[in-house]
Amino acid sequence: MKEIKTFSLSRHSRLFAVPDTSREYLFIPAEGHPYLEEPYRAESYAIAYLKEGAVFLQAGLNEYEINAPSIITLGPSVIRSFRKRSELLKMDIIFFKDAFLLEKYVDVLFFNNYDFFENADLHVFNLNDVYHIKFSRFFEIIQLTLATANYHQAPIIRNLIFALIYEIDAFHRQHSAGRQSSLTGYTLFSKFKQLLNRNFMHERKLEFYADHLHVMPKSLSAAIKKQSGRSAGKWIDETIALEAKVLLQNKMLTVSQISDMLNFSNQSVFSKFFRANAGMSPVAYRKKLL
Repeated sequence: MKEIKTFSLSRHSRLFAVPDTSREYLFIPAEGHPYLEEPYRAESYAIAYLKEGAVFLQAGLNEYEINAPSIITLGPSVIRSFRKRSELLKMDIIFFKDAFLLEKYVDVLFFNNYDFFENADLHVFNLNDVYHIKFSRFFEIIQLTLATANYHQAPIIRNLIFALIYEIDAFHRQHSAGRQSSLTGYTLFSKFKQLLNRNFMHERKLEFYADHLHVMPKSLSAAIKKQSGRSAGKWIDETIALEAKVLLQNKMLTVSQISDMLNFSNQSVFSKFFRANAGMSPVAYRKKLL
């Protein structure tokens, strides 16, 4: 099976027109954003500090209207796209690979402790005044460190990223305590999305998800629709269609190979599914990207 195409650090540097100075991390002081119509993944983690303005983010099937000041966290597996929301946009972004951050760290499962990189409900943190100042200082120090020739630049950046992650986790724990609803519907919806993200590549049947969540398929679909406005089946279909769009951007993969990767019985069935959910055939979608 061929590798799924992702945005490299070099591609991000070209996208934002900044020098590519490292293979392991990249800092971008962005004024404006190169808005991409098509969804994509990145090879790296990202922490963005929205200082001024506003932006639309779609992460997976979740849509966010983000106003400054805010922190945005995205893991490599997250399919994302950005749309313009205001003329003013100032945002600092630090991209980094997990291998760089954990180079001398014993716990290789470090990121499992911080689900805000991959959890679709936790990508955006609206900051209060105290944390606004804190994160502003962090990103200023990162920028100053990168602007100064320093033998210890890489370990300094590494430790600043660790500190950022700990600060984001502290903010999350402080402001989420007691807020998350304990209602059955919300809990079921959250568990469904986690299960879907782990299994959609090879499981499309509603019964699979209902069985694993110990509810009847109709009850699951009704609960998900009540929470989100769309049925569980629609969530499954749209998640697979979004993945297909990312895969179709990789010209090294044939439509038939993508069909196999998504566990369709044949290319014809996949094409019919894609047309129903994207409004065009896989071939037409790919041609649109040219």
